[in-house]
Amino acid sequence: MTQQERQRIAAGLTDRLSYAEIARRLGRPTSTISREVARNGGAADYRPQQAHQETSRRARRGMPASRRAAGPAVDAMAQEIVAAAVRSGMPRMTARVHIDLLLSEEGRRTAAELARRLRVSPASVSVAVNQLVQGGYIRRERDPQRRRDVYVVDDEAWYHSIVIGAQQTLDTAEAAAAVVEALGPDSPAGRRMVKAGAFLERVIQDMIESADRWRGLLL
Repeated sequence: MTQQERQRIAAGLTDRLSYAEIARRLGRPTSTISREVARNGGAADYRPQQAHQETSRRARRGMPASRRAAGPAVDAMAQEIVAAAVRSGMPRMTARVHIDLLLSEEGRRTAAELARRLRVSPASVSVAVNQLVQGGYIRRERDPQRRRDVYVVDDEAWYHSIVIGAQQTLDTAEAAAAVVEALGPDSPAGRRMVKAGAFLERVIQDMIESADRWRGLLL
């Protein structure tokens, strides 16, 4: 979050705007605004300059105090999550970048910060963040002051990743329907593809409806 955004938050609080309205004006999730205010004195004592300095100080330390205190235990759990993501098919570097963003206090880092923290090349980070953006796991923002991209994981990232993955699976179902037309629905392969397409379509529709129904839990 930029210093200008924090100043706009302070102005909104002075004008007695709700967190939701401030978030709408900044183009941010409401939960991001509420966490920002809560960790920096609350609505009555929020000071944008102090909030920005404190956030910068935390970033220079590399990780939040709670995570440092937990030490090896948190690192071990992070490695387990990375391993689980790899088993599910995500490339290891992509999983490492994703987990590092998830465990960061602000949920946002630049490519340079990710490369430094993970001790990998900028090229490796670039490939990973592009995959995460395409999958809906993170979003890319532009820092106008420093003219650099910032990669952000917010509370709705899980919803977007599910919807994007579901759409990709629906595309597979549509491709199966095209194969059926070419092979003929009465051929052995055609019958298999009809069943596969119908199964995928119904499961994915259920998944999307469920994601929509429970989306409010992320806000």
